[in-house]
Amino acid sequence: MKVLGINGSARRDGNTAIMINTAFEPLNAAGIETELVQLGGDVIQPCKACWACGGKENCVHSADNFRVIFDKMKQADGIILGSPVYCANISANMQALLERAAVVADMNRGLFNHKVGAAVAAARRGGALNTVDAMNHFFLVQDMYIVGSSYWGMAYGRMSGEVEQDGEGMETMRSLGRNMAHLLKALNERKA
Repeated sequence: MKVLGINGSARRDGNTAIMINTAFEPLNAAGIETELVQLGGDVIQPCKACWACGGKENCVHSADNFRVIFDKMKQADGIILGSPVYCANISANMQALLERAAVVADMNRGLFNHKVGAAVAAARRGGALNTVDAMNHFFLVQDMYIVGSSYWGMAYGRMSGEVEQDGEGMETMRSLGRNMAHLLKALNERKA
């Protein structure tokens, strides 16, 4: 089993990456492989609404890293989406990624059925719940299962590393990872 984490932050290895990596710890301890994709430094182009992806199971445009990331999403059993709060919402790169992914998945139904998803947001002060909600909506319309935790998937910190001072937020990430491992193993046993 494998879980793909996608860090939608412009800052590689910042607070959002720390949160995803913290959720990875119990997944790795449970023997589940993890991989982190970081969007920082790349630009994901918005969907062109050309509908050429129908029957192709990926976007036909290849001027950015979307196709590679989307293939990783299809292959993963679980996906953790993470974004910092930008204007009480997800980052522009995460928005572009999810919009394109949703169109490709809508044109090729069933690509994400019964995968497990979780959303996390790094916040300075407010907007984290809207940010988590935006990512969860992607999971909901793709017939995916959403994993919960001991609280909403958010932690607070402005500068890189400050989320580690949010003890409750970090424990929420670990709980999220434990719950995702539990659900993935239960679903895997059910398949057998």
